[in-house]
Amino acid sequence: MPAPSPPPPRRLVLLLGGLAMFGPFSIDTIFPAFPQIGAQLGADKLAMQQTISAYLLAYAAMSLVHGPLSDALGRKRVILGGLGVFVLASLGCALAATLPQLLAFRALQGLSAGVGLIVGRAVIRDVLHGHAAQRMMSHVSMIFGIAPAVAPILGGWLLGWQRWPAIFWFLAAFATLLGLAVWRALPETHPPPARLPLHPGALLRGYWGIARHPRFLRLSMAAGFNFGALFLYIASAPAFVLDLLGLGERQFGWFFIPMIAGMMLGAFVSGRAAGRIDGRRLANLGFACSGAAMLLDIGYNLGVATPAVPWAVLPVSLHAFGIALAFPVITLAILDLFPRQRGSASSLQAFFGLLVNAVIAGVLSPLVSASGLHLALGAAAFVLVGWLFWCWEGSAWRQALRVPEEPAALEPSGL
Repeated sequence: MPAPSPPPPRRLVLLLGGLAMFGPFSIDTIFPAFPQIGAQLGADKLAMQQTISAYLLAYAAMSLVHGPLSDALGRKRVILGGLGVFVLASLGCALAATLPQLLAFRALQGLSAGVGLIVGRAVIRDVLHGHAAQRMMSHVSMIFGIAPAVAPILGGWLLGWQRWPAIFWFLAAFATLLGLAVWRALPETHPPPARLPLHPGALLRGYWGIARHPRFLRLSMAAGFNFGALFLYIASAPAFVLDLLGLGERQFGWFFIPMIAGMMLGAFVSGRAAGRIDGRRLANLGFACSGAAMLLDIGYNLGVATPAVPWAVLPVSLHAFGIALAFPVITLAILDLFPRQRGSASSLQAFFGLLVNAVIAGVLSPLVSASGLHLALGAAAFVLVGWLFWCWEGSAWRQALRVPEEPAALEPSGL
């Protein structure tokens, strides 16, 4: 079956970038409001951290459903449904009067927020192939990278104008506008003849087949743990910025802007390198940058009594650069392993990563966020585990080159 005709590249980049943004917006915009929400709802710092965990656990659970739904019903219909639920959840958060109510609606946000990122990846692979897909994935990553930098700054501005519910009113409005844009401008990229029936038994068998695929596991863990190091800092941002760096609620940009600048630069380099540098070599370079960033981070925190900007955030920026080099290559390799189940593969990859992130936000971050050195050591451990999975994948790939009767192990483009 021929691939669907893609919409104009610029339109597709903007739409998919916007869809990828509203998930991070849901996490990062409320960071400056943590003290205000906690004071009004009677919640301490640990309880406020659960607003992230509730969101991420629901996000992870529903991420297993978004992709298969889009494989069965079409990409556009599932995206619009997810955006509608997100709008209602954001309105519920804005009107919450107690912490349990806020946590419930945050979980509902999580159930819907992943639809843009997860289904958006499948849209890219529906219409583009090879180096063109890598370039598009990198361009979307550049736009996606803006969200964590803009969101806490925007949250601080909104707090200067209104109280914390204004942040959730903004999220509802943003998702509404995005839904209108998708309805008007995004064509359906997964036509009915290509769709798979949605049967629970078949879905579970499909997930089991994907989850037990050795290459899928190695690639997903390599990407998930490497990003987990960055997410440890993101989840710890309120403590890192307000307590360790001694900045104010409107100064989250000192942390997020350098981090996102590194990510956007890495995504730009990844897109420019598509077709010029072998994908495996590019991912190796990304992991090397992440490892160097962790060594710098540990060294800096060992050498100072109190971390301060800009030096405390520069290693995070270098790590973000390394992630952006490697992530598009690894993600496309995963999608190419399962040409007829791209939605399911994207969902399961997201689920593994989000499960790691939920544990980081709910368990690890509260334990290490009181110390810059502990944060650096925790992040370095995640990078090391991700790199070990990547090395395992490289070793298996080289071994597969010497086994002609297993050509399927060599297929994914860009890797």
